[in-house]
Amino acid sequence: MKEGNLPNLSLHIERLVLAGLPLAGGQAVQVQRAMERELVRLLGLDGLGRAPGGGAVPEVAAPAIQLSSPFRPAELGRQIARSVHESLTREL
Repeated sequence: MKEGNLPNLSLHIERLVLAGLPLAGGQAVQVQRAMERELVRLLGLDGLGRAPGGGAVPEVAAPAIQLSSPFRPAELGRQIARSVHESLTREL
């Protein structure tokens, strides 16, 4: 599916814990927004794979990510989204 033809998706993340990250000022919001945009994009392209419950997932243990230097909040958000997407769509 092309990105221009993505289905209408609704994403609700009840809780996102970013413990121990060097976030200052509005950087947490930048991380959150970038993560949400990227995750919606990826799910629109690939769907949820074999996730249980029609897409409702109570908890996700995602693969590790690497912080870039210099630190870029938007890039961190995209990395988090890719990691979460990988854990949601990997074969059970």
